Amino acid sequence: MGEAAEQARGFHMTTTRKQVITAALPLQDHWLPLSNLDLLLPPLDVNVCFCYKKPLNITNTVAHETLKTALAETLVSYYAFAGEVVTNPTGEPEILCNNRGVDFVEAGADVELRELNLYDPDESIAKLVPIKKHGVIAIQVTQLKCGSIVVGCTFDHRVADAYSMNMFLLSWAEIARSDGPISCVPSFRRSLLNPRRPLIVDSSIDQIFMPVTSLPPPQETTNPENLLASRIYYIKADALEELQTLASSSKNSKRTKLESFSAFLWKLVAEHAAKDPVPSKTSKLGIVVDGRRRLMEQENKTYFGNVLSIPFGGQRIDDLISKPLSWVTEEVHRFLERSVTKEHFLNLIDWVETRRPTPAVSRIYGDGSDNGPAFVVSSGRSFPVTQVDFGWGSPVFGTYHFPWGGSAGYVMPMPSAVEDGDWMVYLLLTKGQLKFIEEEASHVLKPIDNDYLKI
Repeated sequence: MGEAAEQARGFHMTTTRKQVITAALPLQDHWLPLSNLDLLLPPLDVNVCFCYKKPLNITNTVAHETLKTALAETLVSYYAFAGEVVTNPTGEPEILCNNRGVDFVEAGADVELRELNLYDPDESIAKLVPIKKHGVIAIQVTQLKCGSIVVGCTFDHRVADAYSMNMFLLSWAEIARSDGPISCVPSFRRSLLNPRRPLIVDSSIDQIFMPVTSLPPPQETTNPENLLASRIYYIKADALEELQTLASSSKNSKRTKLESFSAFLWKLVAEHAAKDPVPSKTSKLGIVVDGRRRLMEQENKTYFGNVLSIPFGGQRIDDLISKPLSWVTEEVHRFLERSVTKEHFLNLIDWVETRRPTPAVSRIYGDGSDNGPAFVVSSGRSFPVTQVDFGWGSPVFGTYHFPWGGSAGYVMPMPSAVEDGDWMVYLLLTKGQLKFIEEEASHVLKPIDNDYLKI
């Protein structure tokens, strides 16, 4: 990691200005209900962060003003982000689109870009994204000692999934660059996700989701090795292709890179679990699936909100260890195949309707690690990291940061900002699992560093 990053572990932040940015055109107050798929999300805040080298063509003051002016224009189309989430009379969250605006913080940090320990986002990224106190999204722009700029956002997952956030980021960047009208106007047409009449109840959904009233009480963790921690790695394109080849049992059944990587990680988590003095018998893997293309004939590229499900599979740890990677990959493919259908999402929407207003949650999030290690992989392959250019160049680094409150782990592969075909991977796993993975998989997962980022 180097001496520079060691020194930067305790860098200090100074807030220089706080403002509330509202939409450039006044909007009439109105209510926007959350869809049944939004209601599956607990109140979780998600972070996303971009690091830019010092702008050469403009001053940092002009850069900050550009961001704010463009944000005000972007909020005209993305008006849900300028509102606030309010509890309605039935006890459910709803968006009040009242243009209360977005809290926008300008800050300084006594650290250079090359000194940031990006490998450990809990001590770098966590300081460079805002704590959201009001509204749906908060933004922080930090100037580093070297003149580099970091743009950090924190948003309410009940209002937007990563696909929706990516749309917003691209539109904000397009407006900042004065590229003309935004290429993607968001659709808030909730009727696309209406339940069927009459409702069709499919009991298979009970195996994937459960009412929050059934959640087991959280278990206290005394062993520091079992505490969750975040790390960021990169995987070279050739290592990914090699993994995909190993994971595919024959040329006829070539599995995706996401399925192959998820299976690879599942095997590692199982191997680590087997070393426990009282080893678990099973392990669970969930994969976040986006239902837009499956569910919507129209507006599947522009719908703003959550269109997600988290199917998962459980396997005996002995099998995950002893069977080849191709077998594990087939198991991943099998449980995914059942859920990547239009029917699955229609069933899920109806299932939520039968349980309202009791909130529901994914079983893998709720069960956590009580029945053996569990983690969720969420594909960030649509993360448009190189396109979030506000007029002074693409970021040298960008990542989501998702310190969710469950006991299950969370993994998000994203495209690299550095090399086409490479991945950046955000891992939120236990400290013991991370240590084991670094020892056993250093040929695939490499800690992010300045040499790779070319900073």
